[in-house]
Amino acid sequence: MQSTQTSFENLRKDFPILRRTVRDNKTLIYLDNASTTQKPNQVIDAITDYYRNHNANIHRAVYALAEEATELYEQARDKIARFINIKNREEIIFVRGTTEAINLVAYAWGRSHVKKDDIIVTTEYEHHSNIVPWQLLTQEKGAKLEYIGMDDNGELILNDLDKYLATGKVKLVTFSLMSNVLGTISDAEKIISKCKEAGVLTLIDGAQAVPHMPVNIEKLGCDFFAFSGHKMLGPTGIGVLWVRKSVLQTMNPFHGGGDMIREVHKYETTWNDLPYKFEAGTPNIADVIGFGAAIDYLTKLGMDKIREHEIELTNYAMEKLSQVKGLTIYGTKDISKRGGVISFNFADVHPHDVAQIIDEEGIAIRSGHHCAQVLMERLNVAATSRASFYIYNTREEVDALIISLNKVARIFKL
Repeated sequence: MQSTQTSFENLRKDFPILRRTVRDNKTLIYLDNASTTQKPNQVIDAITDYYRNHNANIHRAVYALAEEATELYEQARDKIARFINIKNREEIIFVRGTTEAINLVAYAWGRSHVKKDDIIVTTEYEHHSNIVPWQLLTQEKGAKLEYIGMDDNGELILNDLDKYLATGKVKLVTFSLMSNVLGTISDAEKIISKCKEAGVLTLIDGAQAVPHMPVNIEKLGCDFFAFSGHKMLGPTGIGVLWVRKSVLQTMNPFHGGGDMIREVHKYETTWNDLPYKFEAGTPNIADVIGFGAAIDYLTKLGMDKIREHEIELTNYAMEKLSQVKGLTIYGTKDISKRGGVISFNFADVHPHDVAQIIDEEGIAIRSGHHCAQVLMERLNVAATSRASFYIYNTREEVDALIISLNKVARIFKL
């Protein structure tokens, strides 16, 4: 495989923050991309251009600025449809992010479809955003929340799913396409196939997957899909919920007021058409437009090439990390089954100490439970350190990380 490093190095000039220095004039090395990604000039400029030249509320007014703003906003919806192969734009709902998307489903679908003794199934490696809403729902309804377990390689034990489906009581199976801690890529095709056979709906948390690999909604065949803009070069505070139209039509509104109404009378209201029925109030217009610019940027690069770059970089990082004395790496060693996320620990060194020492060299990694305490319990640790890569990261940055980790090993005499 020819290295993608050279071609991807050229794009670093698009990211102004990568020219920053931190901590006594150290060059910034940003390796916390599973948390959020940096923004290229093209995204920053799109947001600035909206506020400088097109700022107006959308959908209602007939003057020029409003028409321009509406067109830019709706163009972003169409870009999203093409990006992940959604055939019907009415199924695309703008939300604040993946967390709000999942909460919307739990509220607007769950409260009318989940009954006492029903089962919601999730997994042991979920982000809290794909656990807490279901805890709230099942506690309210007297239903049950069950977990698909994880083996020691960080892969799901799908026999657990078979056991739950056999009860005939499962209403929804909800899982991450890629773990934000282990980088494990779930076998979505197998999970969805099992659920379809049992007549069970599926929700995919795509927050970690969509930025890093090609995703095809039509091919996946799930019923709900959620992801966030800020993890894929876009602004914070904007994300997408996709719902299959036949399911969306059974759901009540999540919020009331603004664009989600058709008519309001003293004692009754009729709802707007899809997707606007679920987009109440003044939307986050500027960041939707910025999100559209991020999708343009990724589309131009090509998601296949992005995945290839990350496989190459992750493989290199795994090889180098495995040589660091005293380091434990979590998750599968099969690079084809993981994204550019690597969590690790030194035996007796707290991850916060590791991150702080590394930060002195200008290297940004994440330490903590990564909003995945159920997974931490399964791993029998309180926290981990996590390095996560994206399109602008290089082998030289991995080398700098390894040098810093060896420094940690020396300080703690490992």
